[in-house]
Amino acid sequence: MAQRISIIDAKDHVGEEVKIGVWLTDKRSSGKIAFLQLRDGSAFFQGVVRKNDVSEEVFETAKGLRQETSFWVTGVINEDTRSHFGYEIQVSDIEVVGESEDFPITPKEHGIEFLLDHRHLWLRSRRPYAIMHVRNEIIRATYEFFNNEGFIKMDSPILTGSAPEGTTELFQTDYFDHDAYLSQSGQLYAEAGAMAYGKVFTFGPTFRAEKSKTRRHLTEFWMIEPEMAFTNQDESLKVQERYIAYLVQNVIDHCEYDLKLLDRDVDQLRKYTQLPYPRISYDEAIEMLQKGGFDSKWGDDFGAPEETYISDQFEQPVFIMNYPKTIKPFYMKPHPDRDDVYLCADLLAPEGYGEIIGGSERETDYDALKEAVLAKGLDLSEYEWYLDLRKYGSVPHSGFGLGLERAITWICKLDHLREAIPFPRMINRIKP
Repeated sequence: MAQRISIIDAKDHVGEEVKIGVWLTDKRSSGKIAFLQLRDGSAFFQGVVRKNDVSEEVFETAKGLRQETSFWVTGVINEDTRSHFGYEIQVSDIEVVGESEDFPITPKEHGIEFLLDHRHLWLRSRRPYAIMHVRNEIIRATYEFFNNEGFIKMDSPILTGSAPEGTTELFQTDYFDHDAYLSQSGQLYAEAGAMAYGKVFTFGPTFRAEKSKTRRHLTEFWMIEPEMAFTNQDESLKVQERYIAYLVQNVIDHCEYDLKLLDRDVDQLRKYTQLPYPRISYDEAIEMLQKGGFDSKWGDDFGAPEETYISDQFEQPVFIMNYPKTIKPFYMKPHPDRDDVYLCADLLAPEGYGEIIGGSERETDYDALKEAVLAKGLDLSEYEWYLDLRKYGSVPHSGFGLGLERAITWICKLDHLREAIPFPRMINRIKP
């Protein structure tokens, strides 16, 4: 009886007869031979059905298969050096499991809106398959990295009573007799965790009600937010660059097939594993933009064009350090030698992908933090618990947040964040 395997394991069964549960993605016939493009969720490869090697019933079944029909295929694994995958199956038997008819996503070209309307089916295609595998590897490597570095995972609440970023771009909901908001960030809760456990990271969904249609924005996305006690900003930057290099290296090591499907230049990715990453100040970034013809002045925040221009000047990710206080949140620690900037940094990805990490050293003084909360016009009662962290054994601490979808978009070299998450949520899309 043929052994049941997954397509991804074909390399270990060359010359053996196996049985695989598959779906048909495409097919073509040429007289006495049929070529079936098959997938099983683990990989894609080709099944070859030769009329002279199978019963007439099996050959007719093969010719009549429709796109996305599911079936058991039995046959012998052979090497196939012409394909990305490297192996194929010489089919001896087919057992149909589930018929499919008029599958809407055909091998022809489709517009992005049509594909997003059918995202529940588009996920079956090669490109989404490869992207989701890279996403999975980044998530796996994230847990591995922080576990190896002595962090513990801490879950922050999704429903909150306040806004960590101090903005009005929140999704509000009724919470019994109170207003509540979908979380913008797990950071404030991670700071509480760091005061209890030393080094923690949160990893979960976050929500921003920004009415933006740019390729870098989603209304629901995932954030990795580490927080470290007894850690200054420079030490935090070293953790950040080690983390990014670790993610890239693990994608290279474990997603070779997926990167081939995406035509991603692996040699280019390898450059991003070389440390340290360059650092420039916000002041230097403004000068760089002005010399590049941008109408940028000190105090301006950077949009996508500015970030793209700056990142294009470097071959690796680059830190921009010490932004003006006026454009950053209240919880950051002021620079010891300047009263107009914070000890903070954004990490810009190369190849024009912009910010993927934002981080800072946090304010540790109770009175200074209280004053900053009031200066932003925030409700002090909502932040009393956060201020408590500065009353009972306050220590220097730092942290950062990585946008998962932004990292995936850069590593996979995608055009838009919407491809980096299984079911994207944008201002004009809540389905499927």
